[in-house]
Amino acid sequence: MTTWVSRLLFTNVVVFMLSASNPQVLAEFAFVPAGVLARPWTVFTYMFLHAGFMHLLFNMLGLFFFGPRLEVRLGSRSFLTLYFLSGLGGALLSVLFAPNAAIVGASGAVFGVFLGFALFWPTEPIYIWGIVPVQARWLVAFMTALALMGGFGGARDGVAHFAHLGGFVAALAYLKILERKSPLKQSQKKTETPKPAADASSDKGNIERWRKIDRHGLHEVNREELERVLAKLAAAGATELTLDERAFLDRFSSA
Repeated sequence: MTTWVSRLLFTNVVVFMLSASNPQVLAEFAFVPAGVLARPWTVFTYMFLHAGFMHLLFNMLGLFFFGPRLEVRLGSRSFLTLYFLSGLGGALLSVLFAPNAAIVGASGAVFGVFLGFALFWPTEPIYIWGIVPVQARWLVAFMTALALMGGFGGARDGVAHFAHLGGFVAALAYLKILERKSPLKQSQKKTETPKPAADASSDKGNIERWRKIDRHGLHEVNREELERVLAKLAAAGATELTLDERAFLDRFSSA
């Protein structure tokens, strides 16, 4: 379990217990788009409230299964930014399309996590009810279709469909911006032209730096990924590493 996924899980559970014993918490901190100017704090607080145990369970299971791997991939700061921007995106779309509906739940934020996972691991099998395998990309596409039909179809099922859609849209926009601004993207542009001869000596320096990464101080998930990438480096050489793998090594060699 990663740092921020653990903290988010803990916070959501604690807040749910508080709200279950004091219904006034829901009334005070739920998000009503039409009243956002009077209670602006609710664009954040609604993400930690849930309408019932099953609502909480669904969101926290999604965060538990998909969040840690995404946090490792993005880094804690970017993961947390993605999470809250997705929640804010859910609030924004609700302001535009469902201004009078009271909204609670981490669904917008968690749906952003779903989308991030599907973008990085599109063919990863997700087992529905632990039985039926569905690739992550198709599961997210199906969830998007349901949200679109539920939102614009006028469904009155008590589900915040526009919050889900807003989470998807905000997560996609943030990840695209992150990709465009990242050193990884700049490196990718450079590799579109032939590499100069100096790259060989540069790689030699990189290899020495990467091999000095302290494994003992890493989270178990990061340590396993490091071992895999270093094994690939030893077997195939630096030229066979993907840009993502290079970025992963650079992040921990400079930590």
